Amino acid sequence: MILDQFKIDGKVALVTGATSGLGQGMCQALAEAGADIAGVGSSGKFAETQKAVEATGRKFLGIKADLTSMAPLDEIVQKTRQTLGRIDILINNAGFVRRSPSIEYSEQDWDDVLQIHLKGSFFLCQKVARVFREQGDGGKIINVASMLSYSGGLHVPSYAAAKSGLAGLTKALCNEWACEGINVNAIAPGYFETLPTQGIRDDPERFRSVCERIPAKRWGQPADLAGLVVYLASAASDYCHGGIYPVDGGWLAR
Repeated sequence: MILDQFKIDGKVALVTGATSGLGQGMCQALAEAGADIAGVGSSGKFAETQKAVEATGRKFLGIKADLTSMAPLDEIVQKTRQTLGRIDILINNAGFVRRSPSIEYSEQDWDDVLQIHLKGSFFLCQKVARVFREQGDGGKIINVASMLSYSGGLHVPSYAAAKSGLAGLTKALCNEWACEGINVNAIAPGYFETLPTQGIRDDPERFRSVCERIPAKRWGQPADLAGLVVYLASAASDYCHGGIYPVDGGWLAR
């Protein structure tokens, strides 16, 4: 039956940026589809995510880690395997935005954003792909790109560069690893109601201008990613490699 292809019973998903917003929503969706969850977050405030995951009957492991540094990556992988037994799915979702006119943009803001979105994501992909090879049965990597993987945005040069780079990285890793049964794809969210977009939503004029461009006439909710993330994490997407999938209410179509 086709719906059986979407089940991920007994799988283990490692999700970064899992304390709130899109990451929390993806954790819940994957748990509802049958996966145990290892959630990574810098604040360590996992109570809501843990409650949502455990309500489905699945296990949850919270790992506090600062992904602006490379230091925690090995420990994240080791803790996940030691506690939950294996890793089958990786979602690189952690990140933040630093906004400033490009003429004034600081080196520190550039480095921090590139580190968490691009460098950290690559090396976590590398470490988890080694686990997939050791386990011998492939795996799923889902990078969280952005509609700014397609366009430049305004006052977010490092974020636009990082998300464009993450889309390119997704394709590059697909070219190397697809033959090993490792699917590497990316989701490209548009405007979602999450903490990083609070400033835009609090500006009536900016909020209105965004809504006017979205054909769906609303901002996205974390639940709007649920179907796609489960699809890309499941056997239903086994022949999907290197794709960048927009979830933006039609924004890019305009």
